[in-house]
Amino acid sequence: MTKKDFATAVEERRSIYVINNEAIVSDERIQEIVEHAVKHTPSSFNSQTARAVVLLGEQHSKLWSITTETLRQVVPANDFSPTEEKMNMFGAGYGTVLFFEDQSIVKGLQEKFPSYADNFPIWSLQSSGMVQYVVWTALEQEGFGASLQHYNPLIDDEVKSEWNIPLDWKLLAEMPFGKPVIAAGEKQFSPVEDRVKVFK
Repeated sequence: MTKKDFATAVEERRSIYVINNEAIVSDERIQEIVEHAVKHTPSSFNSQTARAVVLLGEQHSKLWSITTETLRQVVPANDFSPTEEKMNMFGAGYGTVLFFEDQSIVKGLQEKFPSYADNFPIWSLQSSGMVQYVVWTALEQEGFGASLQHYNPLIDDEVKSEWNIPLDWKLLAEMPFGKPVIAAGEKQFSPVEDRVKVFK
């Protein structure tokens, strides 16, 4: 399979919800993708606050089982069927990337540079968003479909306990991925000329 160029991957990266667990690349390649993104994505003050956990196989399934049972406690039983179906879709994939930000570094920068204290949490979120996008686009290049989910903070405590996550790591997003089964629908775009201004 010829790998897509970056511009094509950016264009074709979509939220893909119906996925399966068929292997497309090796687990080692998935690890390389996430490590490369975490290492090279920029961060304010080169703070390198991004953290990631890759769950594959049984560990991936365990995450969505945890999420299902957590949601069962807060979603009314007579309304739970759609939620369970969604959890099953995510759990049917090949793996999940969990995205965290190390709050000990954020707090340390706030103390070191108090005049910027209010901005460091914002910059941390911006950095995490970039890491998420780099991983998502890189997975698209390899042929995976993925989506970005946010079941934090409901699942935070159990996730940290199950995978021995440091307390200072704040969970921000979960990205289930797998081989696409159903493609995303057509996407509508607002006129780009209304969204980008160029002055010469």
